[in-house]
Amino acid sequence: MASGHTVLMRLVASAYSIAQKAGVIVRRVIAEGDLGIVEKTCATDLQTKADRLVQMSICSSLARKFPKLTIIGEEDLPAEEVDQELIEDGQWEEILKQPCPSQYSAIREEDLVVWVDPLDGTKEYTEGLLDNVTVLIGIAYEGKAIAGVINQPYYNYQNNEKEKLREPRDEAKAGPDAVLGRTIWGVLGLGAFGFQLKEVPAGKHIVTTTRSHSNKLVTDCVTAMNPDTVLRVGGAGNKIIQLIEGKASAYVFASPGCKKWDTCAPEVILHAVGGKLTDIHGNALQYNKEVKHMNSAGVLAALRNYDYYASRVPESVKNALVP
Repeated sequence: MASGHTVLMRLVASAYSIAQKAGVIVRRVIAEGDLGIVEKTCATDLQTKADRLVQMSICSSLARKFPKLTIIGEEDLPAEEVDQELIEDGQWEEILKQPCPSQYSAIREEDLVVWVDPLDGTKEYTEGLLDNVTVLIGIAYEGKAIAGVINQPYYNYQNNEKEKLREPRDEAKAGPDAVLGRTIWGVLGLGAFGFQLKEVPAGKHIVTTTRSHSNKLVTDCVTAMNPDTVLRVGGAGNKIIQLIEGKASAYVFASPGCKKWDTCAPEVILHAVGGKLTDIHGNALQYNKEVKHMNSAGVLAALRNYDYYASRVPESVKNALVP
C-alpha cells in the first residue's frame, strides 16, 4: 500500500500515529498516579516514567518501520526489549493523501535524522501544569528541519476539568474528534495543519519565555524587547504553539539549555506558516546527526515581525552567547 508514497510522507504519516499513541501513554501515566520521577542533572532537569515509556514507544515504532533512519532521543535509556504494547504501526491516511513537496520526493530513509523529545515540559508535567506539555518528533534533511509532528496530550484540558480527565480508553482511537489532546503536523513547502493560525493584534508585543530556566541574560533580553506582556510557560513546543495561535508574538530565550529535540519539530510548524526561528544571533539551527545537541546560543522566534525582535537583542547578550 505504501509503495506509491514517498519516504518522507510515509514517515510523517507514521510519526503522526506514533505521536497520538504517545499522548495516550502520557495521559495514562498521570491517570495511574505514579510518575516515577528521577532527577537527571539538577532539580529542574527531571525525567518521569512517561518520558521513558514514550521515548521507547516512539523510537522503537519508528526504527521497526524505518530501519535506516537516524533517531536521536532526549533520554539516555538502557537497551531493553520493548513491550509490544508500546509499538504503534499505524499511519495517518490523511497525510498520505497530501502531495510531497518535489524537493523532498527522492529523499531516502538513510538521509533523514529524527529528533525526539518524548515529553517537552517535564517539570510542568510533574507540577500538574499539563497544558504546557508536548511530544515532539522533528525530521531533518541535510541539517535542516523539514517536517515535524507535535502532540499536545492535554489540549482542551482546562475545558475538561469538570469531567476529571476522561479515561485513556475513552480516546484510545485518538482521532480528530478526541475531546482531550490534539496533534499538529507540518512539512516545509506543504504547510502546517491541526490548528487555527492566528496572529497577535497589530502593534502588540507579547513575549513568551522560560518559566523554570531564567537568569539575568534571559531577563535582560526579554526587557530589551519592550514587551506589553511577558508570559512565562514551560516547553519549547508549547511556546511555538502560542506564536501560531496568537497568544504571543515572540519567543525569546537568551540562554543555553534548549536542545535540538526541543526545537526541530516546532521550528518546522512555525516556518511552514511563514514564521522564523533562529539562535539569538539570527543563525539558522543545524540538525545533522553530528551536531552538538545544545542550542548554546539560545532561541529567538516570531510568527511575524521577526526583524523587529532580532534588532532589539542587546550586544551584551550576543557577546555572552557563543554559537
